[in-house]
Amino acid sequence: MNRLNQLFQTKKENLLSIYFTAGYPSLNTTVDIAEALEKAGADFLEVGFPYSDPVADGPTIQDSSQQALENGMTLNVLFEELKELRKLVTIPIILMGYCNPMVQYGVERFCKTAAEVGVDGVIVPDLPMYEYENLYKDTFAKYGLSNIFLVTPQTSEERIRKIDGLSNSFIYLLSSSSITGGSLNVSDAVEGYYQRVKTMELNNPLIIGFGISDNKTFSKACEYANGAIVGSAFVKYLGSRADYLEGIGEFIQGIKG
Repeated sequence: MNRLNQLFQTKKENLLSIYFTAGYPSLNTTVDIAEALEKAGADFLEVGFPYSDPVADGPTIQDSSQQALENGMTLNVLFEELKELRKLVTIPIILMGYCNPMVQYGVERFCKTAAEVGVDGVIVPDLPMYEYENLYKDTFAKYGLSNIFLVTPQTSEERIRKIDGLSNSFIYLLSSSSITGGSLNVSDAVEGYYQRVKTMELNNPLIIGFGISDNKTFSKACEYANGAIVGSAFVKYLGSRADYLEGIGEFIQGIKG
């Protein structure tokens, strides 16, 4: 049982995850930011490994990825940084990125190295479900990594149940089918989508992402799911002040209320 499973067994609601891009705003700050987020009260973290064509990301995260690449961030650099992670950080850590760099690195090598540095799960938005199931599922399991799937308002009930069967930590419920960084506008249609998934009584917890930026949107998401993920709002925060480490506690308090 990895740290994600342990977390979901002990805490069932109002879980807060924070996303940030490795290598942004500076190259060697990944562990420092993770440590500050844990101390501030984040329940688990998503660390993005940057890619030049991040198809699911909006301008804020795209810009952070570009800056991180210019700073020299690569998977090799990230894994080297993360060797210090578990000396300082105890909460679950997920890596989020795209297929291309993972495949270029070598999927088994990626999983092995991720497990060695204390990573608990991976989110790869452009990894097809059938490809994961037929090519990589056993490799992820071998190294104790959870693969987290994304669900949108357009995802059919049949596919959601298939995803539920392939998952072993949580399901990432997107507030829309658009890119990251929008606002969480819970229309009747979106509310119906949340309610539809909630009433399916899936085996895995639900975490809502895309558009969570303050206490109001976090609280609304938690009405329908076990928790929510803040991404673009935190990345914007990191780029807004030189002393960003000092203000992380205040940022988290603003989300949790």
